[in-house]
Amino acid sequence: MSIQLPPLGIDIAKATFEVDLLMNERHIHRGFKNTAEGHAKLATWLKQQKADKVHACMEATGRYGESLALFLFQQGHVVSIANPTAIHHYGLSKLARNKTDRQDAYVIACYCASERPRAWSPPAPEVLKLQQLVTYLDTLKVERARQYNRRAAEPPLPEIQQSIQQQITLLDEQIHQFEKAIRDHIGNNPALRQRRDLLESIPGIGEVTASHLIAINLQNFDSARAAAAYAGVSPSIHESGSSVHRKSRLCKIGNTNLRRVLYMPSMAAIRFNPLIKALTGRLIKRHKCDMVCIGAAMHKLLCLAYGVLKSGIPFDPKYALNPHLAT
Repeated sequence: MSIQLPPLGIDIAKATFEVDLLMNERHIHRGFKNTAEGHAKLATWLKQQKADKVHACMEATGRYGESLALFLFQQGHVVSIANPTAIHHYGLSKLARNKTDRQDAYVIACYCASERPRAWSPPAPEVLKLQQLVTYLDTLKVERARQYNRRAAEPPLPEIQQSIQQQITLLDEQIHQFEKAIRDHIGNNPALRQRRDLLESIPGIGEVTASHLIAINLQNFDSARAAAAYAGVSPSIHESGSSVHRKSRLCKIGNTNLRRVLYMPSMAAIRFNPLIKALTGRLIKRHKCDMVCIGAAMHKLLCLAYGVLKSGIPFDPKYALNPHLAT
């Protein structure tokens, strides 16, 4: 970013948000309601501070910050949505001792000034709708799993058993409804349909996994490595000198839900995807444990998905050496 815009750190909560504006080497703090009216008041306040354009930075907190990020982007500001873990460790590196909304906004402003995180842009309307459908479907599935667990506990009262079964039946109907809505939405949009077809050409990836990968705009990452880091399926190696040699494991600083979505497809890919089957076979010969093999399969599957989306070429084992598919 060539122009050093004033950093604006934003700490988002459900009902409110705190901001910290770094201008002329001083921090200016203010709190607002997390509503459309609060967003408008923030815009007015920024003009009063003579901050016509800022570099706003906030943590990735799901839906709470979406509307504010979109509002600031539409107002012409630069917006970054950063990994909360990165900001947390940045604060620790600065010996931040307190944990308040105001302090968090201050740390985010300092992080923005120091690191200048990548600018964010909102997804296309059809992708935004898909994100909302996929997120709500996941919520329904989580709730159904809870009801299954309650039923498995065998509550003694028949009334409770009946109520649980009624909720499971309702959730099954809603899940079926939203699965169809996602299928129809992708099928009715040529761009989304093309991405789905590319992803489903990879053995191991079905419509559920494809819809999640499309929803995160996988092809917009800078590289397959960046996508793997986002999902938290990159290997974490602990070696130092001659005495520290810990087992490699997945670096789980990333999107937990995406890792969960990739798990079962990776298990299928180990059996049916020739590239991943060969990869895990080599790891088994080197006596790697099961979780290392599964983690490698998840990493490879995500890289293959990135490759077909980026290149526009359906999966073919002969293209294993294609630069787009390199891991």
